[in-house]
Amino acid sequence: MSAPHLSSRQLDAFLALAEQRSFTRAATLCHLSQPAFSALIRALEDDLGLRLFDRSTRHVDLTPEGQNFLESARRIRAEITSALAAVRSAATLQRGRVAVALLPSLAAGWLPGVLAQYRTAHPGIEIDIADVLSEPCIDRVASGHADFALAAIRADTPALQAEPFCSDNFYLVCPADHPLARRRKAITAQDLAAWPFIHLARTSSVRQYLEAALHPQAMHTLMEVEQLATVMGMVRAGLGISVVPALTLFHFDQPGLVTRPLSLPGLTRQIYLVRRRDESLSVAAQALYALVMAQRP
Repeated sequence: MSAPHLSSRQLDAFLALAEQRSFTRAATLCHLSQPAFSALIRALEDDLGLRLFDRSTRHVDLTPEGQNFLESARRIRAEITSALAAVRSAATLQRGRVAVALLPSLAAGWLPGVLAQYRTAHPGIEIDIADVLSEPCIDRVASGHADFALAAIRADTPALQAEPFCSDNFYLVCPADHPLARRRKAITAQDLAAWPFIHLARTSSVRQYLEAALHPQAMHTLMEVEQLATVMGMVRAGLGISVVPALTLFHFDQPGLVTRPLSLPGLTRQIYLVRRRDESLSVAAQALYALVMAQRP
């Protein structure tokens, strides 16, 4: 036996009649003629195989089965109303959630201004930001924990698609009184190798791009650190020099430090926007995606 079909109109008609106890008043409340309203109630009872109302010329009452159905009908209507309200709110960007994973350098320097615009336009949207390295960025998209990511990995797979987002040139950072700060000629890999060097960890995209561009030149590595803020502190203390992408230069806008553009073959970092292939973004995520693409650094 197939399950009975319950339409939203039948549910509204039942609740109106249960409240009004009058076919005339309930039909008016539902903006229906009385014959059309009565047909809805009959169809509901036929579908359920139960009488829900006792009718007489003077009054309409719920049967015991109708009384039992009333609580469920109210709960169903409340759930439908809540679901429709949530969908409408999401469609109009009044409510929703968007999750983005991106490199810490982008999250700290470029993203805040973009998010400020987004929050002004859509204050009801919840925003989840993961400022992590490239591989965790990709993992978050693949697992569904992020709607999209900005990473230095071109993750084109059967499940993921990547599109170029921006490119990032590299700069020397050194103390203002360092000999390389006063260098007029182009700085070479050999010039960099002559000085103690502060490296980022090998897991960072910055380190990987830098080593690929400098190979086979070996650097005079003084130390490896995890955070760009630590690189800045070590360089400012005169312990060594470093090379960092342009998107990270806000960390090095400090008294006593200078930055100089480098032009070494292959030393350009490409940033990609990665999302799940053949899956639509939510309305909230699509709105942030559009703003992110429009505000590319």
